[in-house]
Amino acid sequence: MLKFMSKNYNMPLTEHLEELLQRILISTIVFIFIFALIFARIKVIVNLLQIPAQGVKFLQLAPGEYFFTSFKITLYAGLLVSSPVIIYQIIQFAAPGLTPKEKKVIIPIIVGGLVLFFLGIIFGYYILIPAALQFFINYGAEVIEPLWSFEQYCDFILLLLLSTGLAFEIPVIQIILSILGILSRKRMLGIWRYVIVVATIVAAVLTPSTDPITQILFALAVLILYFSGIFILWIAGK
Repeated sequence: MLKFMSKNYNMPLTEHLEELLQRILISTIVFIFIFALIFARIKVIVNLLQIPAQGVKFLQLAPGEYFFTSFKITLYAGLLVSSPVIIYQIIQFAAPGLTPKEKKVIIPIIVGGLVLFFLGIIFGYYILIPAALQFFINYGAEVIEPLWSFEQYCDFILLLLLSTGLAFEIPVIQIILSILGILSRKRMLGIWRYVIVVATIVAAVLTPSTDPITQILFALAVLILYFSGIFILWIAGK
C-alpha cells in the first residue's frame, strides 16, 4: 500500500480517497442506469433466455416468481454489461501507481480476462445450453409434456453461463502462474494427463446439468483453453 501511494504521484491520502469515491460513484451511476434500462426491457432478455428451450412451456409456480426472477436476471445482466466501465475505472485508479512494465503485464491480463469471460458466456449460450436443453427435452418427451418452472430454468441458465465464463479464464490463470514462476509452460504440458482428469471433474462439478453431452462439451472446452494457454505462453517465450 505504501509502495502504491509513493508511486502514485505522491498524492495525499485525501485526494486518493476523493478519486476513489469519484470512480465508485461513476461506476454506481453507470450500473444503475444500465440496470434501469435492462429492467425496462426485461421481456427482450427473457425471450432471449427462452430461445434455447423451444417447445417448453414455462409456469409461474409462486406469486411474484416472474417478478423476482426478472429482477435477478436484470441484476446479473446489469453487472455484466457495466463490467467494462467498472474495470476501466479500477484500471484508471490503479494505473498511476504502476510502473510501465507492470502496466504492460497487468492491464492486458485484465482486459484479456474480461474478453474471455464474455466469450465463455457466448459459448455457453450457443453451444452448451442448447445441447443440455435438447437432451432434457427429448428424454421422456413421449411420456410427459415439459412444463418447467421459470425460476428454476433461469437459475439453470445463469449458473451454466457463469460457470462457462469462469472456465474461460483458464488461459489468464496460466499466464499469471507462469509470470509468478509457480508453473512453467513445460511443466503445464507435462501434466496434460492429469489435466484431462481434472477437466472431467470440473465439468461434472460446474455444469448444473447431469447429461453427458454437456459435460463432454464443457470438458473439451476446458482442455482447448488449457492448451491455448500453453500456446500463448510459447508465443510469448515464457
